Amino acid sequence: MGDWLAAIDAYGWWLIAAIALAILEMLAPGVFFIWIAIAAVVTALASFVLPIDVPQQLIVFAVASLVSGYAGRSWYLANPVETEDDMLNDRVARLIGDEVIVVAPIIDGRGRVKVADGVWPARGPDSAIGARVRIVGADGGCLIVEALQASTSSLATPS
Repeated sequence: MGDWLAAIDAYGWWLIAAIALAILEMLAPGVFFIWIAIAAVVTALASFVLPIDVPQQLIVFAVASLVSGYAGRSWYLANPVETEDDMLNDRVARLIGDEVIVVAPIIDGRGRVKVADGVWPARGPDSAIGARVRIVGADGGCLIVEALQASTSSLATPS
């Protein structure tokens, strides 16, 4: 039963490794495994063309991994992935300009505000519970707010 395993030449194992790494890249995308898969293909080609033993194959694989990884990194730096939303991964930046309700009074510049279904720490002018404030910035996970005039608020009811 294991005879077919012995029949696979070294380059075949490298091709199997390349396929496995490519599949791993598809399952866990991170733009890294594909470069190692390319190195495995280079090693398979080298072991098919040249009579090299396993330690030499490992050296070829290590060098090819470094070269392909560097080439991939260089390519991605030269060709960054564009996004339609500049604030895609910046949740706090998305909140700037939103009007929120104070849920823990802002006293001495510190309190808490309700944002959507969560509550965030906030800094700003003293405000009572239920007051409407606008988010103008953030400092780490703390929102910086300013008081709103009653006539400029667009929130109909507290959330």
